[in-house]
Amino acid sequence: MSQYLFAYGTLQPGLAPTKIARVAAKLRPVGEGFVRGVLYDLGGYPGAVADPGEAGRINGTVMKLPEDEGVLERLDRYEGFDPQAPETSEYIREKQAVELKAGGMVECWFYRYNRKPRNAPQVENGAWGK
Repeated sequence: MSQYLFAYGTLQPGLAPTKIARVAAKLRPVGEGFVRGVLYDLGGYPGAVADPGEAGRINGTVMKLPEDEGVLERLDRYEGFDPQAPETSEYIREKQAVELKAGGMVECWFYRYNRKPRNAPQVENGAWGK
């Protein structure tokens, strides 16, 4: 069964930095989508907190993961997610229903920001790097 990732930041096509670009190139775009919530500008990258009660959208790209389980492990390291210590991780990888702009829903892995955003500004249009 296929697995999907909802990329809303540096893992989107054309935005991956050199240190993760080879892994990101293995992800296959399925389509644009969004989840309800808040997107924060953390400087060189964003942080998202999904919340179905929010009016705002977090826009991004649904990406099909390759069958290689090592890809998800490398993405976890890149995102600062430690499955053995989620409470201290910068991001938590969790399942999230994503609404496709073309219609329909797909369940995706989603990296939720796991810190207080403090003074980080919200990305008002919900689209990182656009």
